[in-house]
Order: sequence, then structure tokens, then C-alpha cells
Amino acid sequence: QFRLVESGGGTAQAGGSLTLTCTASKRTGYSTHMAWFRQTPGEAREGIASNVGYPGNTIYSDSVKGRFTVSRDHTKNTLTLQMDNLKPEDTAVYYCAAGTPTSDWRLKEEGFHIWGQGTQVTVTV
Repeated sequence: QFRLVESGGGTAQAGGSLTLTCTASKRTGYSTHMAWFRQTPGEAREGIASNVGYPGNTIYSDSVKGRFTVSRDHTKNTLTLQMDNLKPEDTAVYYCAAGTPTSDWRLKEEGFHIWGQGTQVTVTV
């Protein structure tokens, strides 16, 4: 069974950094999209970064562009989210996802069918 496990969540001060790692239970092909989403209570999941294939082929939401960076290691089956210059509004549960969305769905929840359990990120002022 293919599983995703997130790690690295926690608490950071505004302006600080955190790194999240998503580890897949088996090898993901270059055509498999892997993405990060986040969710706050009462809100829909927001797609913030999505990668397919090579590390440079990543798109970001406007809310994190320039502050968050994704890296993908196909040899270790991992997707890493480096979060810098954190803001209190980045507080959320962060989820890793895998799927094969079309280009219009790369940051949309409906494009992904495998999800991790989520990890909490809290940013304090």
C-alpha cells in the first residue's frame, strides 16, 4: 500500500524557518505529482506547492511564492518543503499529497488521491 508520511512540523516565531519532509513508502515515478497543501479550521485545503518530475518543475501559490521552496529526491522518495520568513498566517495543518492531476489541477485538492496524515505548523508573533 502506498503511503505518505509527513514530519518536521512544530512551532516557529514569525520570520523564522521550518522544514517539512514527506516520505513515500515506495518509489514515485517522474510522472507522479507530489504536492503540499495546508488547511486551517473551517477552511478548504489550500494547495501551496506542486512538483512533477524534476526539482525545477514546481509551481507555488502566491501566498508562499518567494518564501517556500520545494525539493524532491527520487532516490529517497521524499518531498521537502523549506519554509522561510514564516508569518502567523502560515499556521495550519500541512499535508503531503500524490497524484496525477492535469495542469489546471496541480494545486487543487481534487487532483490528488493519496494523502498523508498531516503535521501541525504554528507560527507565533
